[in-house]
Amino acid sequence: MPKSKVKVISSDSHIVEPPDLWLERMDKKKFGDRVPHMEREKGADWWYADHRKVNTVGSITQAGLRFERPQDITNEGKFQDVFKGGYDPHAHVKDMDIDGVYGGVVYPSIGLALYREVVDPAFTREIFAAYNDWLADFCSPHPDRLKGVAMINIDDDVEAAISELKRCADIGLAGAMISSHPRAAERYEMPLYEPFWAAAQDLNMPLALHVTTNRPELNKPPLEIKVKRTGAEVANNDYWVRVSLAHIILSGVPERFPNLKFANVEHELGWIPFFMNRLDFVYTERRQSNPYRFKGDTLPSDFMKRQVYHSFQEDALGVQMRHLIGVDNLMWGSDYPHAESTFPQSQRILNEILEGVPPTERAKIVGHNSAKVYNFA
Repeated sequence: MPKSKVKVISSDSHIVEPPDLWLERMDKKKFGDRVPHMEREKGADWWYADHRKVNTVGSITQAGLRFERPQDITNEGKFQDVFKGGYDPHAHVKDMDIDGVYGGVVYPSIGLALYREVVDPAFTREIFAAYNDWLADFCSPHPDRLKGVAMINIDDDVEAAISELKRCADIGLAGAMISSHPRAAERYEMPLYEPFWAAAQDLNMPLALHVTTNRPELNKPPLEIKVKRTGAEVANNDYWVRVSLAHIILSGVPERFPNLKFANVEHELGWIPFFMNRLDFVYTERRQSNPYRFKGDTLPSDFMKRQVYHSFQEDALGVQMRHLIGVDNLMWGSDYPHAESTFPQSQRILNEILEGVPPTERAKIVGHNSAKVYNFA
């Protein structure tokens, strides 16, 4: 891949939240030990939030190990073993240089689990606001190379979500992450979300649906923490984003907000052509189950190609079907510094999965599409 002509941008890069992030930025007198914090147990560091054990450091810290000693990847871990680039922006950029990556769209690590593990919506918003401030500070030394994605909780207060979305745009964040599926009693096709879609469009803030960020069921605590998801769950982790995207598209959200962008993050690609086909089939052949009708001859797949972008890591099958999905919609991501990350061999892996792809299409997939969505120079 000619590095001199193509600036590679990772559409899915992560930070590993430092232990003092929320302790320093939240009101401990008000929230006490509900504030997210880390405790060491039996040699491993665990995150707690709202009196619940949330997750361990483990596999979110072990980039590169899969290439050398995959048998040593573990869910347990200590923060002292985290890549410095996981929480230091200057080290983060140095690691991008090692990997041949110019820019990174930055997501949380432990923060992903907080969507599902913290039930109280008001408290969730407080946690997310503190993280968003920290993330803006993290990206600020390298604004041309690091673009932060805010954590936003909508739940029962859409106006509060809009206010935080505006604040995050003001402090320089480049997009926002909402839960991949809202609370069990809600769906993104509901009218209550309309003001939020409008605000995101007006602010030019693309909305990401990232894997493992479902909100919990109303009035019920989330399931006890399962440190390791089963293989069956991992193999089907695109289920919830399919449901949410179907609600969004079939209810006409993209038609009403034609400049609103959605990013489907870390669910890979191979399922998307069939999903688009099913959307079109349901829309045309099952009218009774979908009363909303688009203007003219527009199909759901047209909105998928116009306004939904897909961040993937190593899906060579999806790359083969890129023209069915839309070449302009694909955004490669490294998942740094997690155990499944392509770091530090991203260039080799990109050359393998993009073998035979014309240079103009390669350039879009590895950088230009991400630059367009997240406003890299």
